[in-house]
Amino acid sequence: MKVAFATQDLKRVDAHFGWAKHIAIYDLEPEGHRFLEAVEFEGDLKEDGDEDKLAPKIEAIRDCAILYVAAIGGSGAARVVATGIHPMKVTQPEPIEELLDKLQAVLAGNPPPWLRKVMNKGKERSFDEFDDEEEVVNG
Repeated sequence: MKVAFATQDLKRVDAHFGWAKHIAIYDLEPEGHRFLEAVEFEGDLKEDGDEDKLAPKIEAIRDCAILYVAAIGGSGAARVVATGIHPMKVTQPEPIEELLDKLQAVLAGNPPPWLRKVMNKGKERSFDEFDDEEEVVNG
């Protein structure tokens, strides 16, 4: 699954989503992770109320399952969630590598229901999966 990180220095989650100079994107599997890309954003990113600055960021993370941020505004969070991405807020700057290691450990164990749901983002269910489900009959 792809995980995005709002960052100023490409090493830590240390940025407000709207103000982030970079979004670092990693591919994370239970066995490990790998860096995919860093998307850079320019302009006056700290200007409040400029909702247009969010569109390219949301487009950059569209196929990610999780977004780590230091902070995110209400409208930004709503737009991220509406795209099917689960935002995660860190309380203080944290190294991206440590967050990936923690998330990988959770994936290798018994992930909570919300994480199992985001892990399946983008995966289509086949008709064969429905054969194993119990039918509900209104009688």
